Amino acid sequence: MTQHSRDTPQFYLTAPSPCPYLPGRHERKVFTHLVGERAGDLNDLLTHGGFRRSQSIAYRPACDQCRACVSVRVVANEFRLSRNFRKVMARNSDIIGEQRSAVPTSEQYSVFRAYLDARHRHGGMADMTVLDYAMMVEDSHVETRIIEYRKRGPDSGITGRGEELIAVALTDVLSDGLSMVYSFFEPGQVSRSMGTFMILDHIARARRQGLPYVYLGYWIEGSKKMDYKARFLPQQRLAPSGWLRIDAQGDAASEPQD
Repeated sequence: MTQHSRDTPQFYLTAPSPCPYLPGRHERKVFTHLVGERAGDLNDLLTHGGFRRSQSIAYRPACDQCRACVSVRVVANEFRLSRNFRKVMARNSDIIGEQRSAVPTSEQYSVFRAYLDARHRHGGMADMTVLDYAMMVEDSHVETRIIEYRKRGPDSGITGRGEELIAVALTDVLSDGLSMVYSFFEPGQVSRSMGTFMILDHIARARRQGLPYVYLGYWIEGSKKMDYKARFLPQQRLAPSGWLRIDAQGDAASEPQD
């Protein structure tokens, strides 16, 4: 890759493929490489424009005659715990979240493999090996962190560390928020609602760090896989006119935000 292509991103369009969220439809993506010294700034800019990161690639949907995928970010400072969210926090009061450098481990991969086998056995990531997982974590030219969620142990009050690994989140640190790239958890921990708990924990982390948003990726109205994202309010959704605020489920979008 030339220096010019590193400093000036080149964008490419994928061929159509079956949509994993809406039956009978096809998806296309526009993508570019996130490399070089300006990768972090470019990732910030593209995320604000509705892109997501996967390893050293930034992408967003570019489907013909379909705009169902909507970028969502939670307004962290104004978020309030609902009754159900408080129950999730209570169920996970024995969990410690530890932020680490983006370094893969065999322990993480064991949880990742169990998660894929239980919940995404026929998905596009089903055949990922330990080396593929390592690339997913390490192949980043932006500020990326791993947050490990562990059960408290008898010495946790002294050491601040947990024991059994329950869940993992791969997260980018942006200039204005935290972007949840990928998260997974032990499938036997369904009653904990770990997916919800990790989002709640990221909202709390963003507030502590003075970051206004938590980016959740794409929400698709009518997709059961994506319904949960609409529960984290207030939030902003990206429309052609800009980021639009949503204060309650079912609300129409209000005026553009920044």
